Amino acid sequence: MIKFDIITVFPQLFTEHLNNLPFKKAVEKKLSQYKLWDLKEFSVNNYGSVDDETYGGGVGMVLSVEPIYNALCEIYGKAVIEKQLSNPEKQSLPKDHKIVVLSPRGKTYDQETARKLSKCAQITLICGRYEGIDGRVEENLATDVISIGDFVLSGGELPSLSIMESITRILPGVLEKKDAAKIESFSEENEGTPEYPQYTRPENFMGVKVPPVLLNGNHKEIDRWRKDNSKRIEK
Repeated sequence: MIKFDIITVFPQLFTEHLNNLPFKKAVEKKLSQYKLWDLKEFSVNNYGSVDDETYGGGVGMVLSVEPIYNALCEIYGKAVIEKQLSNPEKQSLPKDHKIVVLSPRGKTYDQETARKLSKCAQITLICGRYEGIDGRVEENLATDVISIGDFVLSGGELPSLSIMESITRILPGVLEKKDAAKIESFSEENEGTPEYPQYTRPENFMGVKVPPVLLNGNHKEIDRWRKDNSKRIEK
């Protein structure tokens, strides 16, 4: 079983997604767990604030290190996180535990990373908001910093959901057809390339036809066509 802990200012953004597939099935089959941690509950002042102005000037607010530190202490224990903070080069967590910060500075996420993370026992995802997260979270507390692409969102909630879904759906037993996650885009069986286009009825739609090779029953020719068409669309 893999456990996901999500630290966020807006836990309500996850609720509906986690009540649907593939998350719902993974929970029912006891393949994964998902726990939401409201960062506001770990505020260090009476106002419940979790952000502050940035040193050096700049527009907007940054999530503070203290509430995130407190949340991580609740998840892993204070002794473990204190050790991680003071010596980030020597990870204090077990090797199959990850603390992930979602950041544009991170390594670009891909299917190979999803496969590696699916072997973990516990993954904590820290969702940024506003102008980002105090740099000490990335530098001293996180084991991994991940980006889902070179574009900007309002927070790390959607990237976290994307990462969780990509991991959850490849857990053995989550998908109804056991081979569904094997022969698909970026899978090892598909040599890491996007999956070929697929077609269904009608054979002829307003003059636009299904490629004839897919209708001739010659599996070698079909396999060759599929391999030749497993590529990105440059349009």
